[in-house]
Amino acid sequence: MESPPALMPMAGDNCAVATAPIAPAEPVEAGGATVIAAGYVYEGQRIAVAQIPAGEALTSWGLPFGIALRGIAPGEMVANTSVLDELRHHHPPDRLPAAPNFEDRITPFRLDRRRFRPAPLLPSIERPPRFMGHLRTGERGTGTRNHVVLLGVSSLAAGFARETAARLRHLAGQFEHVDDIVAVAHTEGAGNPNPNNREHLLCCLGHYMVHPNVGAVIAIDHGGEAVNNTHLREHAAAAELPLDAVPHAFVSLRDGWDAATAKTEALVRDLLPRANACARQSRPFAELRLGLQCGGSDAFSGISANPLVAHAAAHVIRCGGAANLAETDELIGAESYVLRSVRDLPTAEGFLDCIARFKSFAERYGHTAEGNPSGGNRLRGLSNIVLKSIGAAAKKHPDCRLEGVLPYGGAIPGPGLFFMDSPGNDLESVAGQVASGCNLILFTTGNGSITNFPFVPTLKIVTTTARYRLLEREMDFNAGALVDGTPMEDLQTELVDQIGSIASGARTKGERAGHFQTQIWRDWPDSAPTAPEPRLAGNEAASRERGRLDGQPHPVEPGPTALPDEPAFEALYSPDDRPPATDAIGLIFPTSLCAGQVAHLIAERLNRRRDRFEGKITRFVALPHTEGCGFAGDDLLHLLMRCYSGYAMHPNVCGALMLEHGCEKTHNAVVREAFAAHGADPDRFGWASIQRDGGIESCAEHIERWFADHARSTAAKRPAPADWSRLALGLLAEPGADGAACDILGQLAREILARSGTVITLDRDERLHAAILSANDARTVPLPPTLAYGQANPRPGLHVMETHYAHWIENISGLGACGVHLILGAPGESLRQGHPMIPTLLLGNPRTESESADLGIDIHPHPDPNRRLKALVQLVNDTLSRRRPPRATKTGNTDFQLTRGRFGISM
Repeated sequence: MESPPALMPMAGDNCAVATAPIAPAEPVEAGGATVIAAGYVYEGQRIAVAQIPAGEALTSWGLPFGIALRGIAPGEMVANTSVLDELRHHHPPDRLPAAPNFEDRITPFRLDRRRFRPAPLLPSIERPPRFMGHLRTGERGTGTRNHVVLLGVSSLAAGFARETAARLRHLAGQFEHVDDIVAVAHTEGAGNPNPNNREHLLCCLGHYMVHPNVGAVIAIDHGGEAVNNTHLREHAAAAELPLDAVPHAFVSLRDGWDAATAKTEALVRDLLPRANACARQSRPFAELRLGLQCGGSDAFSGISANPLVAHAAAHVIRCGGAANLAETDELIGAESYVLRSVRDLPTAEGFLDCIARFKSFAERYGHTAEGNPSGGNRLRGLSNIVLKSIGAAAKKHPDCRLEGVLPYGGAIPGPGLFFMDSPGNDLESVAGQVASGCNLILFTTGNGSITNFPFVPTLKIVTTTARYRLLEREMDFNAGALVDGTPMEDLQTELVDQIGSIASGARTKGERAGHFQTQIWRDWPDSAPTAPEPRLAGNEAASRERGRLDGQPHPVEPGPTALPDEPAFEALYSPDDRPPATDAIGLIFPTSLCAGQVAHLIAERLNRRRDRFEGKITRFVALPHTEGCGFAGDDLLHLLMRCYSGYAMHPNVCGALMLEHGCEKTHNAVVREAFAAHGADPDRFGWASIQRDGGIESCAEHIERWFADHARSTAAKRPAPADWSRLALGLLAEPGADGAACDILGQLAREILARSGTVITLDRDERLHAAILSANDARTVPLPPTLAYGQANPRPGLHVMETHYAHWIENISGLGACGVHLILGAPGESLRQGHPMIPTLLLGNPRTESESADLGIDIHPHPDPNRRLKALVQLVNDTLSRRRPPRATKTGNTDFQLTRGRFGISM
């Protein structure tokens, strides 16, 4: 059956949802009436089906979502300012209304405590279905999977966990009852010594270790970070987690990469047989714990996929199971619907407290929770947070009562439907639901989100048949059949059957594709903004608005050189007079969190096929990060666009392609406009979309074709010597770095600056600044910033990059966007990650020397006072000339993460 041209979410609404593009003068039937389209109405947008006087409410699902700015005639597309702004990215101006015809206005919900009545339970099912699961001891519940998990406790262990899991993954195939060996790698627990999300992080990590889908787990830390194995053990004991019921071990990287690698591999080999001992057996549906989640939502989410999930979840609850509803800021405006059926008054008040806290949290940092909808949401009909929330709340069946309210990652205490406090960011919310004990995620999507979690299967349910056909290799279930006329009862039965099948071990489309990622609720700033921070004198207003600084280098008085010869390295030159490079990289840059792992998979695929690119691309690199989806603030948007353009135009990149998921805030159209504003022709870059290109495989083929065409039309770079005037070096030193390491970095910096080269340091590196300046230089250190975080640098000299946190990975990622050829770091401890794209050399700390350093610092007396400098110069030139890769690159201990700036928060 074909869907009608427009659908009424509820009888009596004065707006209907267009199920397909509608042309001017086209008759549209909705709700038993026919109206004539007054102009173009795009799929998912709403069309007025009745006269709406100025000042009157526009309604959907019987609830108001906006106020008419003027009289709106039947047949007009209804649009607010944000929808028009988004549509202008995709449609010609003459096919859009000249001005908005309604504005957002949210009526605060007030609970009438006197009229509140507790709701009854749903009737139970006498003969509930069963599934084949892994029954755990220690009251851990029943798993739908049996994984061996390498758990990165902090971001400093993320690269190790990923690399080791990938290397050992094949071992799982030797054990009948083990599904996989996977890494849980995230961005938290390091940088800020007292992270605000500490309790969230420990709660999630502890619950992951005892999760029923985990057959065995190894927790891996760096050793000295803000959240480490010691803290995790203490938390597990205090929370009385049944850790003894799980085969587990703890490993620290403090002793070095090689030692940790050998120990972890031995532990995995020991734990695999123990995990394999837990075979599947028949278990009741009462042991299912469903995470109800939505992402990339559209106007049909609340019409098809979410109501379908609500019916399926209600069925599981009637069988004695449980479900978890989350995403606090995506229920603002839908409070009345959520609270129609609640266990008791404290539960209702607890839910409203979560809403109020999140609003206050956002406002404290200068944001509004009502700004949650992304560009993809608005493009496909979710004009504001009210429409998004009403649709999201439809994952709760109207007759299914809310049993309780959980903190982020709090354990589900029993059967029924529970609300969990979380941000609207899909992956951060899913991470909390998994920690609460969910053993299966029901993920609804309108645009086609492809999110997956490492050890919990994600069943993806898409809202429309057209989108399902486009993304059939990624989507598990077509809820669009409901829009097309299939009865709800039939689809519910089909979905419940599929839930049982996946819970019993059938792999989801995402599991077959092999991509997944973890993002725990990110840390947030310590303080709220007050007044704008002062910038350096001379900044232009336009630059200040974009967060950029003036880029004037700090003067450094040249001193006598300590090197007898002029250092040189073998650079790569392009015929188009671009700055010299030290590599020829094919860059796949994800525009958001949700495109990150797919970008990584495609880069790996192209690296296996490098012969297709005529020797003009030495390697392919993807830079997965956590931004671009659920965040708030224009400052962060400008920061991201600076970084995106900085990497795309980096001298070492011979071809850059931007990969969007398709529904994020920083989608390709936004990035194209930003590149043009930064002086880059968008047509020189490649552009791909996971959703619009038809899924991962189609997208991968498109990307491979673009790089092949680009290689054919691009001249190969030629090697030739380059002196240090053409070099841009990034330097950083942690607070615990050895003084001798800072001194030699300062000495190297002076040599480069004396030859008109470029050195970029961090604004918090006081000792490094002092080491660079001459002894008679009276300036106060640390020096003030000359470059914003990730700001591309056009001028040689000494620069200081603005930073926001002492986060090693975020700061080397910012230096890369500034355009450096090489990063040199002096860690407080030797084992730190390198950059995936920029060679990163680490100097050893004499107090904690390990095999992880690229160059040890010998502090003993020697006849040649410049011996350490000469050794470092040789190492730098060998690395720039591609003769000696850094140790971090060889071991795979690399990572990438963009900062959220001073006031960025999860939304």
